[in-house]
Order: sequence, then C-alpha cells, then structure tokens
Amino acid sequence: MRLAAGLSLSELARRVHYSKGYLSKVETGVKPAGGDLARRCDAALEADGKLAALLTQPGTPDPGSRDEAWTGEVWTMNLDSGGTSWFNPVRRRDALASGAALLTLGFSDRRASAAVQQETTIASFQTIFEQHRKLGQTMSPVMVLPSLIAQTHTLRELARVAQSPARERYLRLASRYAEYTGWMTQEAGNDQAAMWWTKNAVDMAGAAGDLDLAAHSLVRHALIALYREDPIETVDLAQQAQADSNASTRIRGMAALREAQGHALAGSDRLCRLTLDRAETLLASVAAETADGMVLGAQAGTSMGPIVTGWCLYDLGRPREAAEVLDRELGGLPANGRRAHARFGARQALAHAAAGEVDHACQLSHQVLDSAEVVDSATIRFDLRRLARTLSRWSSHKTVRELQPRLTAALHAPVA
Repeated sequence: MRLAAGLSLSELARRVHYSKGYLSKVETGVKPAGGDLARRCDAALEADGKLAALLTQPGTPDPGSRDEAWTGEVWTMNLDSGGTSWFNPVRRRDALASGAALLTLGFSDRRASAAVQQETTIASFQTIFEQHRKLGQTMSPVMVLPSLIAQTHTLRELARVAQSPARERYLRLASRYAEYTGWMTQEAGNDQAAMWWTKNAVDMAGAAGDLDLAAHSLVRHALIALYREDPIETVDLAQQAQADSNASTRIRGMAALREAQGHALAGSDRLCRLTLDRAETLLASVAAETADGMVLGAQAGTSMGPIVTGWCLYDLGRPREAAEVLDRELGGLPANGRRAHARFGARQALAHAAAGEVDHACQLSHQVLDSAEVVDSATIRFDLRRLARTLSRWSSHKTVRELQPRLTAALHAPVA
C-alpha cells in the first residue's frame, strides 16, 4: 500500500510519527505491528481499516449467567483492619452450611416492612445514591464500593418484603445501585465482577418492569470489549443495544457512540463517521435527562457526541485532528467531574504526543495526573500506558524526563 501510494519509508514515518527504522522492521516482518501503528497507517494510506483488520483480535468472554435468581444468594462483605475489603456472593445453602448466618445484624422482615412503609426511606436512599455518584467522580472506586454494595443489598432486601407498587420502586433503585457498582468495579480493574454486577442490575430492573437497563448493559459490556481492543465485539454489542425495542432513545444514542468507537478502533473512517452522525441525531432528540436521578451512564450523555468524536479521530490515526477537537470540547465537561476530565484528558494528551507536540503533551499530562491520581481508574491507566509508550520515543527530552517519574508512579498504582 505504501508503494502503491508512492510514499517513501521516510515520508510514511513522518506522517505516522514512528521511526523509519521501526517501520522497516514491521515491513520486513522483524517486528509485529500494533493496533496504534496499524490505525495510523490506515489513515495515512487511506486504507479505511484494512490494515487494522489484519491484526488478531482478542475475544471477549461471554457475560455469563447465574445459577440462581437475584433472591437466591447471600452476599458477604469482608473488612479487615488494614483497610482491605472484598465482596463474595455465595449460594444461600452454602452460607448456612458455613455458619455465616451467625454473623448477621438481625435484618428481619418485620424491621424491613416497617422501613418500606415510610415514604422517606426510598427518598433517602435516592439522595444517598446521588451522593455516591458524586463521590465516584472524585475518589478511588475502592473507597466507594463497600458502601455501594451494602446499600444495594439493603435495597434488595427491602424490595423482597415490599408490596407493589413500592416493590418495583425499590427494585428499580436497587438496579441503579447495582449498575453503578458494576461501573466502579470495572474502574477498579475487575471486568468479570463488573459484568456480574451488571447482570444483577438487569435482573432487578427487569423484575421492576424497567427494560431499559438490559440495553444499557450491552453498552457497558461493549466498553469492556473496547478497552480490550476488540472492535468486532464492541460493534456487535453496541448494535445489539440499538436493536433492542425496549431501549430508550438516549440509550440507543449512547450505543451508537460506542459503536462509532468500535469502528474507529477497526480503522473504518467511513463507518465511524456515519455512526457518529446517527448518534448525534438520536441524542439531539432527547429532550432532557430523567429528573429523578435514575439516568443510566454518564450524566452528560446527551452532549458527549463531540468529545467522543475526538476520541475516535485518535483511533482513526488522525491525532492532530483529535487534539483540535478535544482541546475545544474538554472545557464543556462538568468542573467537578474529575474522572471524566482524567479519561478524556488522557486521550487529549495522547493525541498531542502522537502529533509530535511533546512539550504540550507533557504539560497536559501533569493536569491529567492531578485527577487520575485521585480517581484511581484502571480504564484511564489504559490510555496512560499508551501515553507513556508514545512519549518514550522522546525519552531524552527534558519535559519527558521530568514527567516520567510521576507517570510511572500512576501506572503502578494498586488495583483492587
């Protein structure tokens, strides 16, 4: 393709910001090509994803299924004096056999029934949930998860003893807690547990007659596939979500954005842009977010199209265009959304680095790390690793040397 385009190796190296020597080794089979290089070459050679398609794609495990319904198991939370916590669901009969029932705090049906009869109970849990979402934007997921899990369990038990229509209200709120727990679990680096929590959320929402969450769970699983660099699975799951007749317009729009990211990862410029246009049309028709705080996914979901476009442009091998879009759009993110600023800021810094703007990329990286060090995200570290690899090409550069210790420390932060 390079020869057909009339490009010298030096010219291609200049366009994709890789060394001529490295490209020579890729062309002669001495070195394997990674996804980043394949997508940049696709863009430089206008190959529309043909090179990225040659890479072997990892599979995404099936979300799996559970042997019992959401009411048929016991949840155990372990907290030790060193600050470590862990969660484990077990079958009820196994918990009884192990003597775990002796450690209960006396959550009786009588007490639960008294609680659900008070209107203030569910309103209070709603307020707590909104506070948890705010906390999740400003601190490590491992700090938020124990409380989220405990509240989800309590709501599940309250729903068990409640009568309709209160039962459905408690189940719906419990499903939102479980869905957010799944997101925080993914941020903590445990994809398998994240899918388990999302499946629980779908079960509870379905029992409450809320079918929108099933489509949203596909969008969540598509995100896991995206971070595993599996464009085929990402696109397939996102398309399934859009085909769900029970999905709201907002969820279909968010699914279209995820599909566009999958197409970008595959290097397909045309399909990516078509899907971004479809997402924009869908999200523009959403009048307003739900007023009860039960909105699924990013709070600013309906305005995420432009910033996701910047994300996609980088994966399409167009880092300079990506940097321009992200520079323009990041200012629109909520000021208190440190997790979002770290996520898209990392992509912004990566785009500038890939475009050869090393000093500016390092300056942006310090700003990103101010938030990334606080929110402690496994998914954000994915782009930080790519950033570290990109900047390593300028390892003797002064600003890179100054950034390296801090960036290295962030990459080695503990993951739950």
